[in-house]
Amino acid sequence: MADGTPPPGDDPVGPASAVRPFLVTAGRVAPSSSGRTMPVETQVVATAEGLDVLDRLSFEQHDIVAACRQPQSIAEIAARLRLHLNVVRVLAEDLRAEGRLTVHVPNSDVVHDSSVLRRVIDGLRAIPDSRGVLRDTD
Repeated sequence: MADGTPPPGDDPVGPASAVRPFLVTAGRVAPSSSGRTMPVETQVVATAEGLDVLDRLSFEQHDIVAACRQPQSIAEIAARLRLHLNVVRVLAEDLRAEGRLTVHVPNSDVVHDSSVLRRVIDGLRAIPDSRGVLRDTD
């Protein structure tokens, strides 16, 4: 809010965890046996089963599932919970394997489509600055 107080119902994020990331993931650095990591834009959402067992999950798993009542990207979860990105990847994969999260990996063909990037750049340039002046175009 304008006075610096958080909006109602929005839990403020506390200080970053002092626990070392390798302790949270039991030393694992790859989310799966294949060694492939989830892209940061991967969307995850809690399942009904995940929400049902919320009180029986470890602290970090609980926070991830609770944050995923609405779809969230891996990057958003890491930032919101102040956890290392790879910790979130490993724990999200564990939660997916246990049926507590649904994972939606974006189509990599679309992610690497340069026309999408060009449209984003053009859209950003079309936004006037604080003085109402448009940015230069290439």
